[in-house]
Amino acid sequence: MAYQTDIEIAQSTKLQHIREIAEKINIAEEDLEYYGKYKAKLPLNLIDENKIKQNNLILVTALTPTPAGEGKTTVSIGLTEGLNKIGKQATVVLREPSLGPVFGIKGGAAGGGHSQVVPMEDINLHFTGDFNAVEKANNLLSALIDNNLQSKTKNLGLDGRTIAWKRVIDMNDRALRDITIGLGGTANGIPRQDGFNITPASEVMAILCMATDFKDLKQRLGDIFVGFTFDKKPIFARDLKAENAMAILLKDAIKPNLVQTLEKNPAIIHGGPFANIAQGTNTIIATKMGLSVSNYVVTEAGFGADLGAEKFLDIKCASAGLNPKCVVLVATIRALRHHGGSPKEAYNTPSLERVKNGFTNLEKHIENIRKFNIEPVVAINAFTNDSGEEIAFIKEKCASLGVQAVVSEGWAKGGNGTQDLAKAVVNVVENKATTFKPIYDWKAPVKEKIETIAREIYGADGVDFDRKAILNMKRIDRLGFNDFAICMAKTQKSFSDNDKLIGRPTGFRVTVREIEIAAGARFLIPILGKMMRMPGLPATPASEGMTIDNNGVISGLS
Repeated sequence: MAYQTDIEIAQSTKLQHIREIAEKINIAEEDLEYYGKYKAKLPLNLIDENKIKQNNLILVTALTPTPAGEGKTTVSIGLTEGLNKIGKQATVVLREPSLGPVFGIKGGAAGGGHSQVVPMEDINLHFTGDFNAVEKANNLLSALIDNNLQSKTKNLGLDGRTIAWKRVIDMNDRALRDITIGLGGTANGIPRQDGFNITPASEVMAILCMATDFKDLKQRLGDIFVGFTFDKKPIFARDLKAENAMAILLKDAIKPNLVQTLEKNPAIIHGGPFANIAQGTNTIIATKMGLSVSNYVVTEAGFGADLGAEKFLDIKCASAGLNPKCVVLVATIRALRHHGGSPKEAYNTPSLERVKNGFTNLEKHIENIRKFNIEPVVAINAFTNDSGEEIAFIKEKCASLGVQAVVSEGWAKGGNGTQDLAKAVVNVVENKATTFKPIYDWKAPVKEKIETIAREIYGADGVDFDRKAILNMKRIDRLGFNDFAICMAKTQKSFSDNDKLIGRPTGFRVTVREIEIAAGARFLIPILGKMMRMPGLPATPASEGMTIDNNGVISGLS
């Protein structure tokens, strides 16, 4: 049987005008800023703190994924469809896709099958220009920094060797990781070492996602740490008078984007940091917008729960005062086989023994979610090669832990395939919901916070700090940034910092190589192992399989 591709399903769906989607959540047409017929931006004055406290936030996360991903976005959208099917008013709130993964490995990140957000091509590509605005604001600061180095009248005495700020581009391009700029003579600037990060790793993206309003956005932009002068004085973006110009570039990007699901339910998409190198969740503003207009809000956090969920809870929820009522842990039998020792070529071959061996990974994630005082539901994201005995084992094993595991068939059936999952989530919300608690206090010492995450969430025996990381902690203390949150940069392929350690590794330590400062976002970024913030393309990029015909119809974007 030949299945339609994601893009074929999306292109065969007749979309409703975005004003009709807005009507479903009581947003008036005059409040919409149209980007064509099917996209609109929402004004921040729609956010209602009283309604936020009354409504229900659901986080979708996952076990440690295979390189293909386990379908968190698909499950998030499918769950939203299912909740609406059983009579709950639900909106999905998601991140915007990055062009790097779209043209690199994934080929698209707007859900899949019959659980997608649309217009799929627009969302995956330039959308409403938010990523472009983040990139331009980031690179404006870069230009101002180098211009100040060159200036003879307004030079701040910035030591080029200490500049921590990098340029960004929303593409996987390993050749830009380490570069030298300013060559070619005095008219071209001061030569120095520089580099590019991918746009989702920009602190401007982090700031956009952490800001609560436009005033807060400007304040945070001004707080960006740039480097030191030759006499060791710290320089911030505000010293370059950069924050207002940067904010001007972000004046529209700060507004969340309203689109729709395939079943014509509302979807809010805004911001897009990765979870392995940044905080991995959409904006606080978008989540609060969703909770202001819907009884149920379903959102997702990137990669496994040790990354996206931990950051969602310890950084985003702690900062914004959000209280998630339930966490959905997405598991695929394919991933459990992987963690049970299956080689890649056998991922799709049923093996109860490998699933049993791999369950330890899911079990650790269940334990971790409960450490935040939240009750999980396991969503078994269904694939055609899943065997009945494998599914039965997962359900029974989860039940023995007091957790309900439900098969989710959102990819194949949309909301009709996720009603059982929706009912399980509602059961937790109505009968088991608690007040979440972070696993660390922001005011604890930096070293202690890092060690708490490593021990409690990763299961590490301890943390080793390289010399550079120790020097970084001294700098952080000198700058007065000890009270910031921790945003770990770690491989998504393992609980450890070694991507070869699958399952539930024990007897390991993690190594912090260095710690970057995101003063505007108000978190610190310990970099574990070999993590880097500019990915490269695979040997066969997804872009090679994409085409566009003379009528502008795109194929291969899935």
